[in-house]
Amino acid sequence: MDAQGVTTHALSLMPPMVYWADGALGLRLARLVNDAMAEASRAHPDRFVVLATLPMQDPEAALIELERAVTELGCRGIYLGTNVRGKELTDPSLLPVFERIHALRVPIFLHPLNVIGAERLTNHYLHNLLGNPFDTAVAAANLIFSGLLDRFPKLQVCLPHAGGALPYLIGRLNHGWKVRQECGGLKRPPSSYLRRFTYDTISHAPESLNYLIQLVGADRVMIGSDYCFDMGYERPVEVITRLQGLTRAERAKILGGNAARLLGLK
Repeated sequence: MDAQGVTTHALSLMPPMVYWADGALGLRLARLVNDAMAEASRAHPDRFVVLATLPMQDPEAALIELERAVTELGCRGIYLGTNVRGKELTDPSLLPVFERIHALRVPIFLHPLNVIGAERLTNHYLHNLLGNPFDTAVAAANLIFSGLLDRFPKLQVCLPHAGGALPYLIGRLNHGWKVRQECGGLKRPPSSYLRRFTYDTISHAPESLNYLIQLVGADRVMIGSDYCFDMGYERPVEVITRLQGLTRAERAKILGGNAARLLGLK
């Protein structure tokens, strides 16, 4: 972290998370992971914050661990997959979990999991290169079109990999909303929900990152590292400091201010 110029790191569990575990094992694993991350945060409170893992395959158990993680362990956010064993996050069985997250006023950080079209993405590492950003877009579109974001107006959701395919395809979603009956449940166009999300900086292309910032505003984008994977950034701070066209205030927001506000840090 020091070598990269990163002051504070949000800790989270890598895929496959704990959704694969049946019965009481899922809750047990989530508790073990959250306890370990909370211990690290207590040892280094200025360096680590925790994004709690929940056993979403068991919504009742997820509610129990959500309450404990936030109120007892002091976790600053919730880490969810883009789906739960192929079930969309907007499934009615998961609604009580979102309701409680909304009431606790903690943000959600998504990460792709069991990506869509996996059977066609087995070659060339495409399950990550393409599957991850596509699955992020699918999850975000479902959150928009389902009305869940309207139901929970204070819910904060962070999309990884610079929003995946969502920012690039938002015009297509808008057009579908206008012409397709299946999309007619929304009163406002999908693009009006873009600022309901926040986004990390993992785009691997300055042109894409500039487009995202222009689309959603510098106050909705925050530095990401994807540590410790080869698809992450070795120098995440430099990705922002080398980006052309940002004001000093915009750069400060992306490098720390936005994340501090979202996570409730001083």
